[in-house]
Amino acid sequence: MMSGVWWPLRAVLFSLPPEAAHAATIAALRLAPRFPRAPSDSKLEQRVWGLDFPNPLGMAAGFDKNAAVPDALHSLGFGHVEVGTVTPRPQTGNPSPRVFRLPSDRALINRLGFNNEGHAAVLARLRRRGSAKGGTLGIIGVNIGANKDSADRVADFVAGLCAFNAVADYFTVNISSPNTPGLRDLQAPTALAALLLAVTTRRRDLVAQGGAHRPIIVKLAPDLADGDLPAIIEVLNGSGIDGIAIANTTLARTGLRHEATAREAGGLSGAPLFRASTRMLAQVHQLTGGQLPLIGIGGISSGADAVAKIEAGATLLQLYTGLIYEGPGLIGSIDRAISERLARDRIGLAELRGRTAKAWVG
Repeated sequence: MMSGVWWPLRAVLFSLPPEAAHAATIAALRLAPRFPRAPSDSKLEQRVWGLDFPNPLGMAAGFDKNAAVPDALHSLGFGHVEVGTVTPRPQTGNPSPRVFRLPSDRALINRLGFNNEGHAAVLARLRRRGSAKGGTLGIIGVNIGANKDSADRVADFVAGLCAFNAVADYFTVNISSPNTPGLRDLQAPTALAALLLAVTTRRRDLVAQGGAHRPIIVKLAPDLADGDLPAIIEVLNGSGIDGIAIANTTLARTGLRHEATAREAGGLSGAPLFRASTRMLAQVHQLTGGQLPLIGIGGISSGADAVAKIEAGATLLQLYTGLIYEGPGLIGSIDRAISERLARDRIGLAELRGRTAKAWVG
């Protein structure tokens, strides 16, 4: 795929503005025939949060904001797909242009601002998917957020939990996007504790009413100061949530070669985020004592990157920007790299996890 088809296709996509290329990719995935996904190496299977993941790699939120093509993404080989971020009411997001490529850095900057069709439209799409597939669905996470003009952001997150509880396999609470003013303030310990109390209380109520108990993951920003992280993790450890996703896009611009574009406002993703996000992942692995499943996100663009994230403490992985630069062949190459490492060392995923966390933090 990489040498035969991907590079000419990438040239065509890169000739378009980023959002137009994204829309064309979604349209192509809608129309593409569905082939049975090739089975992953059984050594990559794991049960997390009561869910059976065929491999650790997932599609990160932001690609399929409106749940248009989750099954197509599963068929490419992803072990799970996270849709969203979804807000209660539809919103158009920030003015264009709002996505910028940095090819020499293998990175993107975006200031999209949670553009999405809202709860009702995304819920209807996920319900139709469930009816059509008869219960043979791949794992779907729903990334929930708050509207930019919301008077009560905590209520928006609770509304997301209520709206999607019947169709989501897990939830990600997105308090770490840099493109909604004030949203990252919810990472402060007092505000975070209040938010998670509201969300977990509502989950308990839904279960009492006969609903399913869905795992809740909190997604953090990579720009948190080292000194602030222990207090935040203490809140998360005591909140009853089920996992932490590390990390969202960054406001940092250190060492970028594409200097003119680097001045654009927004969150940076891609290869330059790898080291900072992986170090933070290792810190959180240590702060949680390895007891809370972590999703490693940020700068994965090779099989070696994926293995490094697991060794730093990740139970699951997600990517997005790496796929834009490397193409869908990256999915299989990551599976193979992890399998080869496990075979070489004659270990399982649990034994690989966290092996280098101390070195990353030190």
